[in-house]
Amino acid sequence: MSAPTDTKAPQQPQPKRKFTFPSALTVLAIVTIAVWALAFLIPSGQYDRNDSGAPIQGTYHRVDSGQTIVDRLNDLFLSPVNGLYGILDPETAVVAPDNTGDLYGSAGVFLFVLAIGAFITVVFATGALDRGIGRLAHRLRDRGALLIAGIMVVFSVLGTVEGFAEETLGFYGLIVPLMLALGYDRMTAVGAIILGAGVGVMCSTVNPFATGVASSAADISLGDGIILRFIMWIVLTAVTVAYVIRYAKRVEKHPERSLSGFLPGDRDQAQAEAHAVEVPELTGLHKAVLTVTALVFAFMIFSVVPWSSALTGKADATPYGFELGWSFPQLAALFLVAAVLVGIVARMGEQKLSATIIQGAADFISPALVILLARGVTVIMNNSKITDTVLHSIEGVVKGTSSGVFAIIVFVVNLPLAFLIPSTSGHATLAMPILAPLADFADVSRAVVVTAWQAASGWMNLWVPTTAVTIGGVALAKVGYDKYLRFIWPLLAILFVLICGFVAAGAAWT
Repeated sequence: MSAPTDTKAPQQPQPKRKFTFPSALTVLAIVTIAVWALAFLIPSGQYDRNDSGAPIQGTYHRVDSGQTIVDRLNDLFLSPVNGLYGILDPETAVVAPDNTGDLYGSAGVFLFVLAIGAFITVVFATGALDRGIGRLAHRLRDRGALLIAGIMVVFSVLGTVEGFAEETLGFYGLIVPLMLALGYDRMTAVGAIILGAGVGVMCSTVNPFATGVASSAADISLGDGIILRFIMWIVLTAVTVAYVIRYAKRVEKHPERSLSGFLPGDRDQAQAEAHAVEVPELTGLHKAVLTVTALVFAFMIFSVVPWSSALTGKADATPYGFELGWSFPQLAALFLVAAVLVGIVARMGEQKLSATIIQGAADFISPALVILLARGVTVIMNNSKITDTVLHSIEGVVKGTSSGVFAIIVFVVNLPLAFLIPSTSGHATLAMPILAPLADFADVSRAVVVTAWQAASGWMNLWVPTTAVTIGGVALAKVGYDKYLRFIWPLLAILFVLICGFVAAGAAWT
């Protein structure tokens, strides 16, 4: 009798699980616990304040926080709630949800993010923006350099005013075959899309998710520093567009110098594929929606700019009669009304419009939650009285530096922070309460700190592998990430130098 055979199949080795970078919410939860623990070790202290509440340089001194372990546990437990609607007691300087005093939480910014999310979602639901960009690409399909410039400028404009980034992922199916048809490669499409929107976000003028959140955390107007940011946006956008066009022309003349190479069929079938793409004409309804959208963003810019200071160059200039001086409560109301207006213009109907507004707010709940979590961290630091201690330690690093060097330091310091905290809104809410008062010590406008911060965040997001825009974009275009890094690193070096020059000049100017 033969021995029984082993019928069990050999076990296959389990595939190794790849490390996945945690979400912004998880990162901030870890940061919250870490800061809470560090508050036991960092000595408490504070600065004397002037009439406007800004710390006075050289007045730092140690104080007793007066917190028991129960108080500290309560702060940790309530940190998200305090981050939303915590109230600062003017006498004790303690933040708690049941206090009487000034709002310390980020309820205004939280609602603003949800409102603009609803507005943007309604606009996209009409199909007007997608079709408008598609028509532009189709119309310029036979003029390569102009097509690249047109796409990048449109994306850059959308990036600088409303943080247009993830939305670009829907355009690869149209733009990649167009670029191939014109004799370019897939890297050209990647550069036009990622860098076009990316440079706009990096040089945000009124982007609510970058400039808006940072300005609120720095306790300044959204319009402060807009002239510097606007000039910076024009110059850096022009440089980035020229960089991509130069690469495209090189590939057109010498295909063998393509960094991405060509997939089978790219060179043979692209022409037919591109001309087969037919984008429907813009209807009167689409044109009306695009007009309303442009007017809403134009009005937003008008409402937040301190025109008297911008036109006279004097920070304390008397406001003109036509200035609105709007902030986040008014802007939240503006975008809610605008969402309804776009829905009416697009003839959505009551049920579809209501559902779209709700869906838009739901889609943007993640960045809104990130903001309140980050604000909750600052509440823990405030109540344990370690914020001024951290500020005092950084003061020693920048003390004695010129205004230009100070601005560059702010930019450089934020680069690793932008990598560790991938959420722009969370990064701003967390960093600004520390960085903004440093500007007071250096006699530099807080708006320059906001500009340096958002430039650091935008510069990192052009290439770090933790952003969906970059990784998702190269995947959709079928371009290797390593090849994308080879393509972009010279531009990153150029932009780094230009940003340092701009923030240094801005600090000296203010």
